Amino acid sequence: MVDGVLLLDKPAGMSSAAAVGRVRHLLGRPKVGHAGTLDPLATGMLPLCVGEATKLVSYLMQGRKGYEFCISLGSRTSTGDNEGEVVATAPVPALDMDRVISALRSFEGAGTQIPPMYSALKHEGQRLYKLAREGQVIERKSRPIVIDALQLRELGASHLRLHVLCSKGTYVRVLAEDIASALGTVGHCSSLRRSYVEPFAESDMIKINELEDRIARGEDPGLLAPDAALGHLPAALLAAEAARRIMQGQPIACPADLTSNCDPSLERVVRLYGADGGFIGLGSGPDAGGRLRPLRLIASAAGDPKGSFISRT
Repeated sequence: MVDGVLLLDKPAGMSSAAAVGRVRHLLGRPKVGHAGTLDPLATGMLPLCVGEATKLVSYLMQGRKGYEFCISLGSRTSTGDNEGEVVATAPVPALDMDRVISALRSFEGAGTQIPPMYSALKHEGQRLYKLAREGQVIERKSRPIVIDALQLRELGASHLRLHVLCSKGTYVRVLAEDIASALGTVGHCSSLRRSYVEPFAESDMIKINELEDRIARGEDPGLLAPDAALGHLPAALLAAEAARRIMQGQPIACPADLTSNCDPSLERVVRLYGADGGFIGLGSGPDAGGRLRPLRLIASAAGDPKGSFISRT
């Protein structure tokens, strides 16, 4: 059994579900879950939680994302990307650098966005993209998003190449359409690559063929530690008896370093480590009684400090 996080460099044309299935097969069929869907059109970073690390998927999905993308101006498609049919066209005005940069600045900061019909969101148990293929249009509520940075990489007569750093839940296809509208035309996302999922480095990604080669040679597949994305959470190093009780599902007295300078009315998610430094999961606390309770336990990691991130605070 393997436990950890694999940063897959997803190829174009492969769905996130297919990527999960392929990696499961290569690793001997452990549990595998992805942290944030990538469209089949898109390439790039798809964090996969393997084995016991699947218990942490929701915590890996909270960080910011970085994308490199291209907007083709003058045509809008049914899906917002190259896979859909052209549903609208418009002339592309002459664009200069100042005008484009000014338009991009207007998108930075906190805002809202209406998710597209062609998305994996559900309505009454049905994926929106399935309903869209049947010709249905469901009313969607706008959602808060944050654009931390939106940078112009290339300005062409009928296209823009951009980089965006954004909050979770941001649909780049919708952003591409909105940018085109702000420039006085229509557009769609013609290429998309996710280069960053906070806090992972692009250099840690591995391609499918590289993973296949490593496994064929009997090498380590290159998984990161299960807690690799949790460095933003406070950490608690537990004594042997406290760790034993937590692993048995029992609450313990919250360590003093977690209760100091802490609002007791606000519970926190805490990384838990055994006496030897091995990551054993997540806890929640302090509660009203000053206790720390188990939240998500990584049983196979107990007693194995290799690769843990306890030094991060």
